[in-house]
Amino acid sequence: MKQKRFTQEFKEETVRLVLTSGRRQAEIARDLGVGQSTLDRWLSVARSSRPAPAAGVETAQEELKRLRRENAVLREERDILKKATAFFARETRG
Repeated sequence: MKQKRFTQEFKEETVRLVLTSGRRQAEIARDLGVGQSTLDRWLSVARSSRPAPAAGVETAQEELKRLRRENAVLREERDILKKATAFFARETRG
């Protein structure tokens, strides 16, 4: 059986698809006609060749998680301020 040859561009795009699409790796491999072990190897090479994130640099998922927590806190603070404003508005009218 003849071994398939894939271009470097195809490999890079496939790895990008796995890392960003949210789809299962096995599903992508099957759709593109790539063996699971081949795709695993491409991912391993891609991950090892990427520079490690610098200290203090957060990943997109970490940033999203942090921003969602911050958003929740800000909403709570806003709601408290709305209630306080309504309370003091009633007090000054009375």
